[in-house]
Parts: sequence; structure tokens; C-alpha cells
Amino acid sequence: MVTGGARAVARCDMLGVAPYSDMEGGLYRAYLTPAYAAAQGRLSEWMEAAGMTVRRDAAANLIGRYEGTDATAPALLIGSHLDSVRDAGRYDGPLGIMLGVEAIDALHQADKRLPFPIEVIAFGDEEGSRFPAAMLTSRAVAGTLSPDALDLSDSDGVALQDAGVDTSTYLSAVRAPGTTLAYLEAHIEQGPVLEAKGLAIGTVTGIAAQLRFAAIVTGQANHAGTTTMGLRRDAMTGAAEMMLAIERIARDDASDLVATVGRVEALPGAPNVIPGEVRFTIDVRSGDEARRNRAAQAILVALEGIASTRHLSLSLNQIHDLPASPCDPALMDLMDAAIADTGQPPFRLVSGAGHDAMVMAALCPTAMLFIRCKDGISHNPAEHVDPADVDIALQAIMGFIENLGENFVGA
Repeated sequence: MVTGGARAVARCDMLGVAPYSDMEGGLYRAYLTPAYAAAQGRLSEWMEAAGMTVRRDAAANLIGRYEGTDATAPALLIGSHLDSVRDAGRYDGPLGIMLGVEAIDALHQADKRLPFPIEVIAFGDEEGSRFPAAMLTSRAVAGTLSPDALDLSDSDGVALQDAGVDTSTYLSAVRAPGTTLAYLEAHIEQGPVLEAKGLAIGTVTGIAAQLRFAAIVTGQANHAGTTTMGLRRDAMTGAAEMMLAIERIARDDASDLVATVGRVEALPGAPNVIPGEVRFTIDVRSGDEARRNRAAQAILVALEGIASTRHLSLSLNQIHDLPASPCDPALMDLMDAAIADTGQPPFRLVSGAGHDAMVMAALCPTAMLFIRCKDGISHNPAEHVDPADVDIALQAIMGFIENLGENFVGA
């Protein structure tokens, strides 16, 4: 007999190939592409088979609704994202949606209704892998998206308006006040903590605060063969020392703090020319916003010192500042209790990655459940989950729904 967890994994695997991918030999499913439409079509069939009525909102999110005993009560939303990065793993995003479908299917098979409706929502643009913005569709639902943000075109010059949505009605995807009870998102951890602890699942305490900077180090480009070492103003070696300082500051904090240089560009980029300019990004995250800010300040001071010592100039531009997004304490308690009922010890951890839950927190209380993934690998075809772990996650989700139902107080 195929379990719900195994079926959820199998469905993610099914969506990992054509026609649900726009990439030969791998998975790439961007917002409003043919693969996205095909995946929505198949997901719609699974939602309907699980007893849901299905619709697509103005932002092209797919939503399945399972009525409760009181159709006027605010709905519990269970969701994640259907889109992917390029050459992606199969479980980042879709697994949370499939677990929502499996939970509703179990309730439907048992002919059970909760005091509130449940809606499974498949967001379309969490990754931002097509248009130069992320989480468009969850921001539309949460009511935090401005009309100006819809003036977008992809790398091929296709405007959002021409990609399959009507931007004049896009913001009508917003949920009306009082219609949402809470938002639950199950997701692979995308990190190594659960695996290191020997745990299948864990309760997420919140999503880390994030700061991102663009750095430009400027020295003097010169001939690689004729410029002696003592006379060089090498932007590359200066940037390399800066990157090591960034790593050292994050390591020395010995906490959940992480700092990453994710992109580097050296100019002019010739093998026989000393780099005169280096551009790189700095990403600093922590579940504690004050800790993140202290580390970022220490990094900036260290970088300025290195630039001064090496007679380089340094330009730093803050790209964005995302505040921490804590999960709701009462919902975390309900999730801990549900995890304990599966036989797993409750365990709490912070999310270093961003999720639609951080956007939905502007609309309603949020909860997240992390699922162990092999070696902590994500955004990679090697992404892997054990169906047995996913079964445990499904049990916890069912328990969470039951706990929420028992604690629900109607209007």
C-alpha cells in the first residue's frame, strides 16, 4: 500500500520532468511558462480527487478549497510554491503543496470536516526565477504588493502583463480581512540541522532576518608581468582578504548567524592583467535581527580597514533589508504537540532561507514545519527526501489540523 507521504514524494517526482519542466534533462519551472501551466493542470486534478473545489486567482495561484462545518469561518491556508530555480531539485516548494493535498485527501476519505474551511494554495513566484522580483503571488494574496511592482519584464523582454495575467486585476488576489485563520507551510529544511540531530521533522521558529550588500573594490589595473608585488593595488587580493574576514566574523559568532559571498566578478578579467575592480555580494542572515545587524556592522568596519591598508577604495550599497519573520508562538506549540504525537521529539529551528510564510505573516499567524533533506542539499538536482520522513510530516500536519480544530473559537 502506498502511503500518503510516499505518494506526495512520487507526485513531486512526476512534476520533475516534461511537460512539467521547461528544461531538457533537468527541472526548471518558472512562473507562467508552459511547464507551470501543465503543473497547475495536473495539480488541479489531484486537488479535485481529494475533495476540493479548485480555482485560479488573479495572480495565477492555484487554490483548492475543502469546506468546513461553517463555511463562513476563516480558512486555514496550507501552501508553498510551485515554481523552481533553474536545474532545481524536485521537492523545494511542491512537497509542501502535495502534503496539503494529502492531508485534505485523508480528511475527505474519513468524511471529516473541521470547524473551518481549509485551502491548499500553490503560489507561483516564490523563487523569482523568471521576472526580476520574488514572491509576487504571495505578496498579492497578503496585500503587500504595490501596483508599481507589476511593471516587470523577463530576460526575453516579455512583460508580466503579456505573460498570461492581467496586471489591472492582479491585486484583486488579496484575501479579504477576516477570511484567513492561519497559514501553514511544510518545506524541506534546505540545511543540515535536522539530519545532524537525527530528526525527521522540526518546528520552525521563524525566518531569519537578511541583509544584502553589493560591494565594489577598486584598485589599479596593471600589467601582470611588469608590476612588482610591492607596487600593486590588486583589487582581487584585497577582495579575497575581505571575503575571508566575512567568513571569520560569521564563524566566530558561533550562532545561527551566516554570511555569504555568492557572486564575484573581477575586471577587466584578463589573465595577464592585475584586476583593477572586483564586485561581489554580501548576504548576512540570523534569526536574531540585532545579532545580524551587529555582525553586518563588524563586517563593514573590517572591509573598510582592509581597503585602507591596501590603498583600495571600497563602495558598499545595501540592496535589501528583510526583517525577521517569527512564527506564531501558539501555533508553534500546536505543532510541537503534533510532532510529539508522531513519536518524534519536538525540536525547534530557525529558517535561514526565505519562504512565502514570511510574506503571509502580514496577513495572518503563520507556522512552518521543516522536513529533513539528505545532506542539507537544495536548489540542486541531488535534493532528496525520505518518504518515511514525509509520512511523519504528514502525521504531524494532520495532528496540527486536529489541534487547531480543538482550539478554534468561532466568531
